[in-house]
Amino acid sequence: MPSNRPSLAAQRRDVTGKAVARLRHAGRLPAVVYGRGVPSENISVDTHEFELLRRHSGANALVDLAVDGGRARPVLVHGVQVDRVSRKPLHVDLFVVRMTEELTVDVALHATGVAPAADKLGGTLIHGLEHVRVRALPGNIPEALEYAVDGLADFDAAVHVRDLVVPDGATVLNEPDELVAKVERPRVEAVEEPAAEAEAAEEGEAAGEAAAETAGTEAEAEPEG
Repeated sequence: MPSNRPSLAAQRRDVTGKAVARLRHAGRLPAVVYGRGVPSENISVDTHEFELLRRHSGANALVDLAVDGGRARPVLVHGVQVDRVSRKPLHVDLFVVRMTEELTVDVALHATGVAPAADKLGGTLIHGLEHVRVRALPGNIPEALEYAVDGLADFDAAVHVRDLVVPDGATVLNEPDELVAKVERPRVEAVEEPAAEAEAAEEGEAAGEAAAETAGTEAEAEPEG
């Protein structure tokens, strides 16, 4: 039965180690596909096709992977190694999932709206979490969870994990009281002493020190009588 998931074609590969540089030069991206009870398999996918897939699919989107034209299997992109300079993918880990077994994954959090305490009161919007741990069947894993910051009207208001709207079939494993977002009060800068007053104070101190030195010198020079 066909699915509406994006698909990705792969080829088995025997090339490993430093020799995979030739694969990359030829436009192929080395990858490994594995899973629970599934033997690890070295494969390669078209680099351009994979980049398009990642651009149009969420981080936790399921992909139908077919190796050498065989039966497609649902996989999750479990990890992508990228070049530090070009940010292009170098290697991909693909995890074979069972649609009837729950998984635990990280799901990104996305803030929406404008926090009045930041926009009107000059505070700073702080994000306590960038993602949460979610447990769900593969088909119920959300790509991201959105939360609104429009209710942060003062510096006491906050969004916690318990306030997140989670779709049916998914469970957030983080503690309910964990902070997601709040607005911090603006920092009060110390008022600097005016330059003129500071200069006058320094001159007064210098004059006092000079007078003390003069008095001391006169006392030492006074003859005994």
